[in-house]
Amino acid sequence: MNRLSFNALAASLLVFAACHVQSQEVKIGYVNSDRVLREANPAKAAQAKLEAEFSKRDKEMGEIAGRLKAASEKFDKDAPTLSESERGKRQRDLVDQDREFQRKRREFQEDLTQRKNEELSAVVERANKVIKQIYETEKYDLILQEAVFAGPKIDITDKVVKALNAQGAK
Repeated sequence: MNRLSFNALAASLLVFAACHVQSQEVKIGYVNSDRVLREANPAKAAQAKLEAEFSKRDKEMGEIAGRLKAASEKFDKDAPTLSESERGKRQRDLVDQDREFQRKRREFQEDLTQRKNEELSAVVERANKVIKQIYETEKYDLILQEAVFAGPKIDITDKVVKALNAQGAK
């Protein structure tokens, strides 16, 4: 079979498939995942849990940053009157404190990111189960979670959010 006849055969099959699909109603749905993760109660509960879990450490990081800034400003003010050796010692202390602060901040960010991923993956898993239930009970042919454009007629995000909210924060 030459390339031209293969392309003609492929085009014929596409036309046949399109005609067949037009004769049947295709049911498509779209879910805005970002909205689900913002509006669903389980997502809000996960966010509140993270805030409670990390608020103390976040406050401590803010206090350390404040103390470091104050020490730096004091050093800048006192530097002209300090001896060379005292100025060098205090400067090294500031650098050491800043290095320790940066290490703690990185550690905090890594811990927060890890926990956020854990919590969000649990919410996404629950949302996917709800989406599958809607798919099966309402007999959808296709449900998309990522789309460049989706009209409000096929947007089922509200159904997903309501179903998640009905389940509770578990």
